[in-house]
Amino acid sequence: MLPLLDLAIEQAGHQGVKTIILGMGHRGRLNVLAHIAGKHPCEIFREFADDNPESWQAHGDVKYHLGHSGDWVTGDGRNIHISLCFNPSHLEFVDPVVLGRTRAHQDRRGPDGHEVLGVMMHGDAAFAGEGVVQETLNLSKLGGYSVGGVLHVIVNNQIGFTTTPDEGRSTLYATDVARMLQVPIFHVNGEAPEAVAQVVQVAMDFRTEFKSDIFIDMYGYRRFGHNETDEPGYTQPALYHQIAARANVRDSYLKRMLEMKNVSQEEADRILDERRADLEQQLQNAKENKCDGQRPANTLWRGYRGGADPREEPATGATKDTLAGLLRKLAETPVGFRIHQKLVRGLEARRTMADGKQPLDWAAAEAMALGSLAAAGVRIRLTGQDSRRGTFSHRHAVLFDQENGSAYVPLQHVEPGQATVDIVNSPLCETAALGFEYGYSLDCPDGLIIWEAQFGDFVNAAQVIIDQFIISAEAKWRRLSGLVLLLPHGLEGMGPEHSSARLERFLALAADDNIQVAQPTTPAQYFHLLRRQALWKWRKPLIVFTPKSLLRHPKVVSALTDCQDGKFQRVLPDAGSPREIKRILLCTGKIFYELAAYREKHGRGDVAIIRLEQLYPLPAARLAEILEPYAGHSPVLWVQEEPANMGAWRFLHEKFGKKLFDRFPFALVSRPESPSPATGSAHAHAAQQASLLSRAFGAGGTQLHNGETTHERKGAL
Repeated sequence: MLPLLDLAIEQAGHQGVKTIILGMGHRGRLNVLAHIAGKHPCEIFREFADDNPESWQAHGDVKYHLGHSGDWVTGDGRNIHISLCFNPSHLEFVDPVVLGRTRAHQDRRGPDGHEVLGVMMHGDAAFAGEGVVQETLNLSKLGGYSVGGVLHVIVNNQIGFTTTPDEGRSTLYATDVARMLQVPIFHVNGEAPEAVAQVVQVAMDFRTEFKSDIFIDMYGYRRFGHNETDEPGYTQPALYHQIAARANVRDSYLKRMLEMKNVSQEEADRILDERRADLEQQLQNAKENKCDGQRPANTLWRGYRGGADPREEPATGATKDTLAGLLRKLAETPVGFRIHQKLVRGLEARRTMADGKQPLDWAAAEAMALGSLAAAGVRIRLTGQDSRRGTFSHRHAVLFDQENGSAYVPLQHVEPGQATVDIVNSPLCETAALGFEYGYSLDCPDGLIIWEAQFGDFVNAAQVIIDQFIISAEAKWRRLSGLVLLLPHGLEGMGPEHSSARLERFLALAADDNIQVAQPTTPAQYFHLLRRQALWKWRKPLIVFTPKSLLRHPKVVSALTDCQDGKFQRVLPDAGSPREIKRILLCTGKIFYELAAYREKHGRGDVAIIRLEQLYPLPAARLAEILEPYAGHSPVLWVQEEPANMGAWRFLHEKFGKKLFDRFPFALVSRPESPSPATGSAHAHAAQQASLLSRAFGAGGTQLHNGETTHERKGAL
């Protein structure tokens, strides 16, 4: 494997490659770190010594997961930067991350994108067994994701932990899934180094000529067990009897070299002795804390920071003339461009909004945010299933000529010299698509990288990318990301798989200021939130719970001046006078508008409704400030659409207990606990929602006590 990578890197240098992004699992990783990525063995030994556990409480990762970046000088003096990606134990899930990082570097280089190469190392069992492989391969020829071909190397040990090929796959070859791409797959014996070298030459030439993925299936065997303490003879006794009696690759190839008189035994022994002596010295240096290797600084991220929420936020407003000009630009189409008749009214509305005669809707606020950032030099990349039009037919970021089908993207034409804007429809997948965008965000800190779920519910198909990368990368690997997730969320009677983006899961994963979780309820709030994410030098992933039915709600509008002044408000207060209030409703998202409509209809001026627009980092100080004028005995009810075991309640109750700020009785109004997020009956949903609203306002004499919840018993509706 190491000579294969050595030869591939040398050949890549001859072909003009200057950066290589490498992804792999654990098998052979320490050797790749030391001999390919340039990590000093002393550092590896020091990390394994683990002599300072106090500095790694709840942080860091096992050593087989760590990445490294270094520089490689080819035999003819060419410099290549090599970056080995950090990865979790989920093996192949690093694949789309490699693709995303590779594409980000290519886009940054522009016409010289061919100077960046992605290389993926796979295990045979994982390559055949993990579905993320197929999802990643499917990106190969898609315009929004293509990287001009990846070199794939399958280190085929013919076993997966203790599972044999006949137990682990239904195909003859581990690489059969790669046949979907209609490219060559080379099968080569890893015990024949010269054959491996020949295959590397042909594979690299093919990839360069045809800009296609290429596969090398290198057959070998695992001499020892799955890890340092494993005994493979437990489960494969016959196989390991043969392996124990077999000479290793070095010895067998040395024998051939000696027969050909290419090297002497003395030369071979000297090389071996020198290498061993060097490693022994590195081990001793590690014990004496004399390691001198330092990781090169990542200049892309200079000026950005992670850590705790600094609270000080950038100004996110824009001048009225700028915003009005943007709206007019976004309403323009080329001369002779035949837009769909139903969209003509939408473009006319943009012009009316620019004149201040009509308030902004959600789509206009988003377009203004993206357009203003692009004009300021911020690269925009928005991807997802049907994101060009928008799942709910609200965005229409890409317009199509109704006669010839040609596309026009208004956001790409807001100002001369603006930054690139890519609006991409993703394939029908979540794991690879989100992994790609996460990888892209790692090497594009100065851009706004957004992935949108078709429905927020579907994000759980990418849970590994969320848990192992987005949520924990800063804690494990000190890697920052400003990736934005847009997750359509809200119970509207559309059934269990079209209602909930699982707010509770993200809040359960939120700790140590690792992410931001927000649910804005006005177009202006959304405008400021997106601009804050791009302009703030504090870089954290942003999870945004976006609306569905509210996209066209007559009350979900903002004045143009709301985007001109101010910034994102983490809590939105009630507009009424606190002196008249007897009950306080605290909520987030869509339910606010239903509560407000109920209050107006029933004349309940004695009830205040406060919106929590950001749930994490929790703006407790701001909430306390807003609640300060209210009478201390007033009950505060957290009102949520989700069942009691979902949504934000358990997170908030854990933070505040039975009394909010030791002043206000704190209780819940919700649907009952349920294993499913929503009913499949629209009529049942409506009945539940009506009951929830009446209980929030205390209809029917409902009495609440400290820490109680109020929801219908199961089966009572």
